[in-house]
Amino acid sequence: MATKVYIVYYSMYGHVEKLAEEIKKGAASVEGVEAQLYQVPETLQDEVLGKMGAPPKSEVPIIAPNDLSDADGLLFGFPTRFGMMAAQFKAFLDATGGLWRSQQLAGKPAGIFYSTGSQGGGQETTALTAITQLVHHGMLFVPIGYTFGAGMFEMEQIKGGSPYGAGTFAGDGTRQPSELELQQAFHQGKYFASIAKKLKGTTA
Repeated sequence: MATKVYIVYYSMYGHVEKLAEEIKKGAASVEGVEAQLYQVPETLQDEVLGKMGAPPKSEVPIIAPNDLSDADGLLFGFPTRFGMMAAQFKAFLDATGGLWRSQQLAGKPAGIFYSTGSQGGGQETTALTAITQLVHHGMLFVPIGYTFGAGMFEMEQIKGGSPYGAGTFAGDGTRQPSELELQQAFHQGKYFASIAKKLKGTTA
């Protein structure tokens, strides 16, 4: 039976979504892994989103909190708001109380990826503050560490991401994920999927 990896994200302007797409490719490249993309529900009205200049949402399906239990591994992605995950994703996780009571996510591997507006805008604090959500569910945090190799030490170009997970810088919104950032996202998907597959094999 295939190892199911769900890449669950919130993306207002598309930066996190681009990382999610690349992460899916990386996860799907691992034999025996089935990778799926899901968005969390939007909490803002269309009128507000329009005033904020947010583009229409993609056709990626929206996931319900209880559906998380169907996955063998979960990768969560979100933009940063003042050094923490966006409220839309926090609202989604706040609705997982039923899964917490029944401990349906306990023991499942989980990873994190993110987007910030600037280099000092929360590339590490966003991940650090998000880990508390995983801990209370008893999930197993899987960081990428320095497994991305030389790409982790790039100093000649701006690059998001950290040992906690893949990342990008949105800047004023016009900057898109760089090729190196996308490569790191692909690596995270592939690395995480291999871990999820191993863990499922030991518990099957």
